[in-house]
Amino acid sequence: MPTIYIPTALRPYTENRASLTVDAATVGEAMQKLTEAFPNLRQHLFKEDGQLRSFVNLYLGDEDVRHLQGLDTPLAPDAELTIVPSVAGGSTGTVEESSVHSLIDDSRLRAVSLSQEEVLRYSRHLIMPEVTMEGQRRLKAARVLLIGTGGLGSPLALYLAAAGVGTIGLVDFDVVDYSNLQRQILHFTTDVGRPKLQSAIEKIHAINPHVHVIPFETRLTSENALDIMRDFDVIVDGTDNFPTRYLVNDACVLLGKPNVYGSIFRFEGQASVFWAERGPCYRCLYPEPPPPGLVPSCAEGGVLGILPGLIGLVQATETIKLILGIGEPLIGRLLLLDALGMRWRELKLRKDPNCPVCGANPTVRELIDYVEFCGLRGEEMVETDGLPCITPHELKRRLDAGEPLVLLDVREPYELEISRLPNIKHIRMAEVPERVHELNPADEIVVICRSGGRSGQITRLLMQMGYRRVKNLAGGMNAYAQEVDPSLPVY
Repeated sequence: MPTIYIPTALRPYTENRASLTVDAATVGEAMQKLTEAFPNLRQHLFKEDGQLRSFVNLYLGDEDVRHLQGLDTPLAPDAELTIVPSVAGGSTGTVEESSVHSLIDDSRLRAVSLSQEEVLRYSRHLIMPEVTMEGQRRLKAARVLLIGTGGLGSPLALYLAAAGVGTIGLVDFDVVDYSNLQRQILHFTTDVGRPKLQSAIEKIHAINPHVHVIPFETRLTSENALDIMRDFDVIVDGTDNFPTRYLVNDACVLLGKPNVYGSIFRFEGQASVFWAERGPCYRCLYPEPPPPGLVPSCAEGGVLGILPGLIGLVQATETIKLILGIGEPLIGRLLLLDALGMRWRELKLRKDPNCPVCGANPTVRELIDYVEFCGLRGEEMVETDGLPCITPHELKRRLDAGEPLVLLDVREPYELEISRLPNIKHIRMAEVPERVHELNPADEIVVICRSGGRSGQITRLLMQMGYRRVKNLAGGMNAYAQEVDPSLPVY
């Protein structure tokens, strides 16, 4: 019978099942059987009219079913159907090796030379017939912009610098935090509290003083993106949120730049090269983002510390290939990694002729408000406006006064082992809709999670169900630990 593979982001709605075997003759029948087995999953895959949501892709083998027969696509008994949500007709975007050309033209190449010290430094490159002296000079002439110096940006910066990329631009406005150190190998314990750009520049120059670093200590926005990205050859996306990801994509399309993409979540990763002049862009794969909260960030959902290294090095490899003009880039292909099973899968991507930014008749001709486009508000991308909230100090005061509050903690069970308040009512976020009968609408309920995002969604859900005495704990358990009880850990 056909097998359906479930991505990590959707497993809370499938009782954490990674796959399911169903008796089905078509893709639509298989999805119907899946959502019958797990009814809470349906709203995340289908619209009310029964159409598949645009941020969810279904692959039969390595083919997108949109380019087959859609939900009517027949399934063989041994078929493998993969759900690919964003973490996220026309010709294929595959580029043959013979059509690949270096991004560095001959005039720029002639202006670059290598010193004797550089020849020794890069000697293992120089003796490779795919690189040689000419290729190393192309690397030195290249200008690569890294969006972010975090999990993905760390291995990217170190390996591109070591490889001899002559100019590396860095966009980041954050400071180093203890929680970064588990995966962001560019930053050390002694860097905690320092701007990430300062730490990154020091490490890059320590590994290769010949690299010219151009820092942009700012948030990438619709107002500055084109100016920042314009003079670079390759843009490498190391972002961790959907608004910036769509911004990077659209800016790359408008400027005609290749966008080397990577994303990570828990044990899963994705990588591709989006280049509208030669194949699909990110919007061809995911025309619109998922609803806020469907795909947790790494801060909410976690990530294996080693995973950004694996995906970041794929991105670094693709960047080097584009600069040298060798091999077959990941244009028109999406690489998926399941690190738990240590399995790589490759899926075909096709250019969407109706894509709003790179299609035949584009409607996106300038950069837009991407926070609004993704349905988010505020600096922290958490939808809280219009929600009744309670501060950590107010919660502590009322608990000390013995007031009868129901503390509804919607985190995962393993998060309770890190920090928790006494006498909580624990219902996992994914289980709230089916266990809401356990809550009394007459009670005053305070909803709790790690930082206020998930609890905000459940607060809104309960209000829609008619609960009038419900409040969101502003900032979640982390804010409570920081502001009220420092004996509790922050995570």
